[in-house]
Parts: sequence; C-alpha cells; structure tokens
Amino acid sequence: MQQEIGLLVVFLIVFLYDTFMPARTQRALPGLSVALMLILTAAGFVAELMGYCPSAESAFAGMYVTGTAAAAIKTILNVGVVIVMLQSVHWSNSEAMSVRRGEFYELMLVTLFGMYLMISARHFLLFIIGLECASLPLAAMVALEKNRYESHEAAVKYILTAVFSSAVFMMGLSFVYGLTGSLYFQDIYYALTGQLSMLLILALAFVIAGVGFKLSLVPFHLWTADVYQGAPTNVTSYLSVISKGAAAFAFMVILTQVFGTLYSVAWEWMLYALIILTITVGNLFAIRQRNMKRFLAFSSVSQAGYIMLGIIAFNAMGMTAMMYYILVYIFSNLAAFGVIGAIENATGKVSMDDYNGLYRTNPRLAVAMMLAMFSLAGIPPFAGFFSKFFIFTGAINQGSTAIYVLVLIALINTIISLYYYLLVVKAMFISEDECPVAYFRSSCGERAGLWITVGGILALGIVSWFYDSITEAVASSQAMMYFIG
Repeated sequence: MQQEIGLLVVFLIVFLYDTFMPARTQRALPGLSVALMLILTAAGFVAELMGYCPSAESAFAGMYVTGTAAAAIKTILNVGVVIVMLQSVHWSNSEAMSVRRGEFYELMLVTLFGMYLMISARHFLLFIIGLECASLPLAAMVALEKNRYESHEAAVKYILTAVFSSAVFMMGLSFVYGLTGSLYFQDIYYALTGQLSMLLILALAFVIAGVGFKLSLVPFHLWTADVYQGAPTNVTSYLSVISKGAAAFAFMVILTQVFGTLYSVAWEWMLYALIILTITVGNLFAIRQRNMKRFLAFSSVSQAGYIMLGIIAFNAMGMTAMMYYILVYIFSNLAAFGVIGAIENATGKVSMDDYNGLYRTNPRLAVAMMLAMFSLAGIPPFAGFFSKFFIFTGAINQGSTAIYVLVLIALINTIISLYYYLLVVKAMFISEDECPVAYFRSSCGERAGLWITVGGILALGIVSWFYDSITEAVASSQAMMYFIG
C-alpha cells in the first residue's frame, strides 16, 4: 500500500498548504503539487526498477490486493496526473480560478485515490467505495468554472449519469450476491463455476452497463461530448485520460477475476457487440464535430473500444497490450488537449475552423498537435501505431474466428479515424484563413507539458524498454491474476 499512503501524504500536504499558508504564497501551490506528484511517480519507477514491488500483497482480510501489475498501472496514471497538473498551472493561477485553486488539486488527488482503490479492490464493497470516490469529486471539478452556464450543465449531466450508472451497477451486484452469497472476487469466481442462468446473465449485463458508463462505451456514451465540452479543458483532459485508464483496468479485473468462468458463454459476446458499436459510432460521430473538445470526446469513445480489445484477448499478452495502450493514449491525448488548452487560454477559441493556418503563426503548437493526431490515428513510427499493433496482436492471439472478424472491423475503423484526425492536420497546414490565431507564447507549464507528451509520443514508439517492463510486471503478477493461463 506504499502508493496509496504516498498519495495520501501528498493530499495532506497540499490541503494543509492551501488551508493555512498566507494568500501571498498561494500561487506556489500548483508548483508544490507538481513537485510532490513527481516525487511519488519517481518513487514508483524506482521501486519497479529495483524490484521492491511485491508480486502480491493483501490487506483488509483480502479486500485489497496489489502487485507489480497494479503498481505499474498506478504509476502510469501518476505520469498522466503530473502532465495534467503541469498544463493546469497557468489556468489555476488565473484570476478567475484563484479562489478555487486548491480545490482543483485536492479534488484531483481524491479522485486518483479512488482509482487506486478500484484497481486493487478484490471485494465489491471496497470497489464501490473507490468508484464513488473517483466519480463524485469529478462532478465538482467539472463545475469549477461556476460563472459559465455550460460548466453547470455539464456537471449536472455528469452527476446524474454517475448516479444512474452506479445504481445499475449495484443492481447487478445484488443479483450476484444472491447467487453466490459473497462479494469477494475469488469466492464469486469459484461459486459461478458451472453456473449459467438468465439471472446471472442479467447480473453480468448490469455490471457491464454500469462500468460501461464510466468508460463511455456505446450505447452508454451519450453524456461524454456534452460533459467534455462544458467542463474546463484541463478537467476534460483529466477525465478523458486518467479516469478512462483506471476504469479500463478495473473493468478487466472484474470481468476476468469475477466472471472469468463465463468468458466464452456470456461476456465475450457481449463485449464483441460493445466494441464494434463503440469504435464505429465514435468514429462516425467524430467526423461531424467542429468543436475540438467534442471532437476529442468522440475520439475517446472510439479509443475506449480499442482498449477493450485487450480484455477480449483474455491472456497475459492482452493485459500487457492494454496497459501499454493506456500509457501511449495518455501521452497522445494530453498532447492534443495541451494544445487546445494553450490556444483556449490565450484566445478563447476552440473550433476546428479557428485552427486554419495555425502553422504559419504558431508552428510549434501545430507540430505538437500534428504528432498527437498521428499517434492517435496509429501512423508509424509514432507510439500510437505500436499500441494498436500490440492490442491487435494480443486479441488475435486468442485464436477464434470471431476475433479475426472483430479485429478486421477495428482495422477498417482505423482507416476511418485516419480521415478525421487528418482533418485537423489539414486545417493547420493547408487551409487558409484571413485572420488565423495570432502568435502567442504559451506559459512555462503548458510548454513543459507539451515537451513531455511529444517526447513520450516519439520515445514510446522506438524504445522497447517501456513495453518490456510492462510485460515483466504482468508476468510476475500471474500468481495473483489467476485468470491468466
């Protein structure tokens, strides 16, 4: 539990600084938060490199279990949080946000702690605590810009969706408890061996629907575009990347460690339908968007479908590919949101048409956005190409005819996604505009965030150490992740 304890220490320091330090020193709070999260993230990397992460560690009578794979995904999320904090320094120190500066960082750390619990929970009561801890503060983050009507509307939509999805999820859990008499993952796994009834299939459908809301899987995605557009851009980037990565890993744990015995007879086919719908609908709706935040909202819906391919693989390779995909997605999506946030903070513009001719006035931002679009589209030699390659390879390794058809549909959708990602590149480098976005110099935090994300997009595609490290973490956790053969 070293990572959870470390995160709580970071939260307490930020909270105490925000509460008791004089007003003239409050502008240093974002820098302090970034520094503390950097230390926590570096400690996670050092622990993994030095072999300090135990292959399995439990607490609270087995309700909490962690190991090298869980520690690796938490460290990956920490990297994303550091980047979001860097990109948020200028915005959080603005006059409009000065009175809510501390709340932004404190709520972010609370949601991250909830995601930690979701990842390590092996009992559904602890999982629900983590789920609500990760969801409810996000509604407050979405509503941080209280003087904007769109922010209020987005927060209401998000909280209503979160409440409804939690109710659906817990309805499914009540059926599972009635069938098995336990909420421990392992007990349910063995109790369901040999069972198959309509009530169990209904329970599984409710569980998938409940978590599907968090992941924006179609048809549970309708809140995504409105919330992404209405929320502050820095909150949107956090919601689209960190929250999605944690939910994907937790979803994989639930499906495999709780309902693993029903893989081929129930949830495999449910996910086939959800993946096809999610990738296809996300791509088709992204083509129609002109607002950049709504554009990336539907892009993230499509990306969630690709992430789910790692779960369908139902093997160690699929789990490794999914974690690597989340890592690459963090760098690629945060690079895009970093450019959007910088332009919005300087000019207030968020339409794709406003990006016409951007290369002539702000070439560095245009190149950063281009690399992000290329990576999200899966164009070699950028990191997104390798993440898609590994996720497809892990899925195909499962070996069934149906999975080949599923991967073929995903590949066709990749071509569709290439079209709309290149629309942004076309606007910046080819389209003419009489009044393009004027030259401006972004803040130090925004530039640092973009340098890190662009470096990640380039390095993750050519340095194999990252993928190899995730592979070793998954391999050393096989005793804990008992669904992996």
